[in-house]
Amino acid sequence: MVRSGQRVPLLGARAAAAMAGFVEPGQEAGAVLVQVQDDLHKFKVKNTNLKGNVKAVDISNLKTGIERTELGLRKHAENYLHDINRQALTISSTDNKEVHSKEPPKWGLHFGASQKQLVLPRVPVEPVTVQAYSKSALRVSQSSQQQLEMDMKIMLDPQNISNTAVLKQQNYETRLPLITKKKSAPMCSQKIGKGHTVSNLWGLPASHHMGSPLPLLEEDRTKGILSLTELRLIPPAAKITLQTPPVVSKAAPFHEFHKQHKKSAVGEISSRVDLENTDTITFPNSKEAIYGKYSSSKGNIAPLPSSSSTVSARKSKPAWTYPAQQLESDLQIPSQTQHLAANWNRIRTSRRTIIHIPSLGYSQCIREHIPGLALQQNMQMGRLCDILDANVDVIYICPLHLSEELLQYYNKLLGLQAAVRSGKPEDMGDLQDRFKILTPEAINSFPKHHMCLATQLKYSPKTIKRIKILIQSKDAYIIGGVPHKDDLAVADMLNVPILGSVPEVAHLYSTKSGSKRIFTSACVPTPPGESDIYNNEQMISALSQLILDNMEVRRWLFKVNDEFGGNGTAYCDIILHLKCYHWVQKERQRYSPEIWSKKWAHEPALVKISQELPGLLAQHVQPVNEKRFPTWEKFLQTFLSQGGVIEAFPLSENVTNLTVDMLIEPTGKIKIVSSGDQLHADGPLRSSGTTIPQCSVDPAVLNSLCLKIGETCKSKGVLGYFSVDFVTFIHPQTMEQQVWATDLDLCYSDQLALTQLMLYMTDGNLDCRSSRFEVSLGSNKMKSQRIQHEERKTPSPVSNRCAVASSQLRHSSLSVIYYNVLLQMCKARGVGFDLQEKQGTVFILYEDQQRYRLGMITIGEDLQGVLMTFARNLFIIHQEISAPNMQGETNFKMAIQDIEAILGITAENKLKLEEERPLKADALKE
Repeated sequence: MVRSGQRVPLLGARAAAAMAGFVEPGQEAGAVLVQVQDDLHKFKVKNTNLKGNVKAVDISNLKTGIERTELGLRKHAENYLHDINRQALTISSTDNKEVHSKEPPKWGLHFGASQKQLVLPRVPVEPVTVQAYSKSALRVSQSSQQQLEMDMKIMLDPQNISNTAVLKQQNYETRLPLITKKKSAPMCSQKIGKGHTVSNLWGLPASHHMGSPLPLLEEDRTKGILSLTELRLIPPAAKITLQTPPVVSKAAPFHEFHKQHKKSAVGEISSRVDLENTDTITFPNSKEAIYGKYSSSKGNIAPLPSSSSTVSARKSKPAWTYPAQQLESDLQIPSQTQHLAANWNRIRTSRRTIIHIPSLGYSQCIREHIPGLALQQNMQMGRLCDILDANVDVIYICPLHLSEELLQYYNKLLGLQAAVRSGKPEDMGDLQDRFKILTPEAINSFPKHHMCLATQLKYSPKTIKRIKILIQSKDAYIIGGVPHKDDLAVADMLNVPILGSVPEVAHLYSTKSGSKRIFTSACVPTPPGESDIYNNEQMISALSQLILDNMEVRRWLFKVNDEFGGNGTAYCDIILHLKCYHWVQKERQRYSPEIWSKKWAHEPALVKISQELPGLLAQHVQPVNEKRFPTWEKFLQTFLSQGGVIEAFPLSENVTNLTVDMLIEPTGKIKIVSSGDQLHADGPLRSSGTTIPQCSVDPAVLNSLCLKIGETCKSKGVLGYFSVDFVTFIHPQTMEQQVWATDLDLCYSDQLALTQLMLYMTDGNLDCRSSRFEVSLGSNKMKSQRIQHEERKTPSPVSNRCAVASSQLRHSSLSVIYYNVLLQMCKARGVGFDLQEKQGTVFILYEDQQRYRLGMITIGEDLQGVLMTFARNLFIIHQEISAPNMQGETNFKMAIQDIEAILGITAENKLKLEEERPLKADALKE
């Protein structure tokens, strides 16, 4: 008879051992638990029979105890299976003693194994199914256990003769583990590899599969590899050692005045930046690099510069890799970087040396298609004019060997500084000690490698040594061109900083798509368009939608991301050739504006347009550079491989393009240093020159747009000189002036170099805030001490000036005449420069081997007069060097035509202004 509350000894020694988590030697824990469950089941049946035969027995508590014990057994059985599946099967390295042991190692190997061990995913050995709270027995046959042990021996010692003999037996069969699959969880295609077949590494057994990956928390990481495997945070077969990284990546410090904005050192590397946490950056390709803190090859850690403090001479062998790889870099930040930023206000007003390296650090595929790369890199000789500041010495790295004649020309030109200030030619001096033109010796060593100038300088130890001597014990910094990683290498060799953006930032935001991201962030108006286009379907879809949303736009432009100077641009007047255009207009008129704004209303029109576009584009698209892209197919291949943008051309026949040059100083101060309206001697989509200062946009409006862009660039890590292109026109419907930002170049521009020469030859002042270029007339030298006080009271008269400048003039017939002869001919025809009036013409000579290109600046009192003088000069030169039967290949004629068009608009505007003046005067009288 059983009394209430009395315990019944349900479990024997085996059950107690199983409940306690121990197993007797030689016994399998699972079998013990199964046997205990069987015993419990029999005891339960027996008690049920007892319930029917003995009336006086109160078995309610006994029943409760049996159910509690059964539930505990189920829990322990599940915990046992869970622990078995959590264990990692490890195969020791060959130097482990267990490899040579006759007995296979146990399954429950400890986690502190050597790093040489291979960790395999745990899978069930037999094709068994685990069901929650199941009463069915789980048994492992003796034969299966023996075969499993033999498989282990063979895997651990495959060269053993006895193991090889077992494999040769006909009845021996190696059975692979069965991995159950869920029908609801499709598996990805697997790659073929040697060894045992396993499931996809990112797939988990059905018993552990979860709907989606979970975020990796610190508490999960500390639990070990197997816990992360079960959560699908790492692949089960991955060999991973969880260690605390020696270097913790975090944002580098920003400008001192901008510390309240904690951002990453480079800022937004791509459009994939987490805006909520700018320290977290994803980069799917090598172009999107991260600047945080890195460990150098020497073992020390140095923070990389942020935003505008990237004026850097770095230990430069950067290796930007994919996220799955370890990010390694030898970059370091020497003290010169912080020194330049911290002492910029002192350095820019004290004695210093500027090393100009006008390198075009485009990618190799771009440089290979630049005709005359060395000549193209020498278009900025105006950089020499930095010696206008008495505290500045200039070292100009030249990509060409200049003859003695050319060197003498620039010696005389730069020696005019004192004569310009006094207005007296006899005051011309010798400033050869203030500037040096150096040519790297490596320019002849790699004639077919299309190296940029920075790379050639890197491999020119003699030139590097000479620069070191020239800048010894002096403040010095580099101003480059299009940034390249070898700019960093040269800066490291010379131990000087760079006033410029790091190459990764410059290349990212100088692309056509990258510039659109800058303009969008700056909230400045841009043309309707689409960026980051990389496949044909995306292009057709985007263009169809753009046409539908902007039915009034006639011409659409296609721009390749990485090209420059209009080389990667094509255009098409789509609505002139779109057969369904009128049908689309009628379809649009069928609906009210509210309904037409719905996506579903666009579907029929989008289908028609997208079906017609491929053939239309193939037949009517016109690449700007026909030599580079003779057909639409050639252009499209480059457009899709490099990526690009589609944008609308302005809705007017009278369009003005303008360029604004800006500077972000190491302290973060933003300046506008030049502005000009573009000239087009090679077609409407290529800039060939400029008129300085710009006079097409209200200066206040332009300055506001530029400062917004400058602030955004600064926040993205841009530093040094850069230029922004705009387009302006009168909207035909609203009759209001529109200004669109169209392009961004994060480098020193040709226009800025021409501006420097213009200011040098006039000793003038260019005020971009008011778009005024002013010069002082008369001598600045005091004739005697007696009248010195009177001259201070009456300053020299100030006169307005403007200039037309071009660095892209070319004429094949120039090669038949030497420069000294050309200059004498121009002098005889009245083409020269007046030092007293500070107006006239100055030439920029690039090389004297082929001599088919030159630059020219014409300075005068008003825009109309200076344009006429510039066109007259081109006509005179063409007339002097061309024979009647051999006109030569030139862009002089198109330049003259463009100037005539500008003069027509200028004359029309002048006539309107004269007509409006009497009306305004009459209005004032009334």
